[in-house]
Amino acid sequence: MTLTCELDPVLDDALREDVLALWADVTNAGGAVGFVPPVTPEDIRPTLDASLAAVAAGRRRLLVGRDEDGRVAGTVFLAFNEHRLMTHWLWLYTVMIHPRHQGRGHGRELMAATEAAARTFPGIEAIRLTCRGGTGVDTFYAGCGYKEVGRVPGAIRVAPGDDRDDIVMLLAL
Repeated sequence: MTLTCELDPVLDDALREDVLALWADVTNAGGAVGFVPPVTPEDIRPTLDASLAAVAAGRRRLLVGRDEDGRVAGTVFLAFNEHRLMTHWLWLYTVMIHPRHQGRGHGRELMAATEAAARTFPGIEAIRLTCRGGTGVDTFYAGCGYKEVGRVPGAIRVAPGDDRDDIVMLLAL
């Protein structure tokens, strides 16, 4: 079983609801994607709407991975830099694989599709992301070729008394 990845899918209501459900499921399973559990889809909706508005405006691109049944199994947002001195690299945001698909190599497939897509963007020489320390996801990204290039200790407050490092990782293309 592999993912079928699509860059710039049609942003219809069905896709919005599928991504919203994915985001809630990933968060509630403990995924470090901008929220802490428990969440409902309605908690996430304003953030998703802002991300999709950036896609519609051309500042971001959406890559969706679908499982063998055609269901949304993963996503990543690729965000272009607007600062004129940093347009040669882009950000990755909200990298997610549904918990039912984790451990099957789908995350690596999604990251490989993301890298392939980024290589087609004119002038893009690198991909940058941040991740929450203490989750082990930095080891996953390292396995995908990303290198840790910075760390801000305690920058992410998950809960009172639970501060995590913000880890910056880079993949040169």
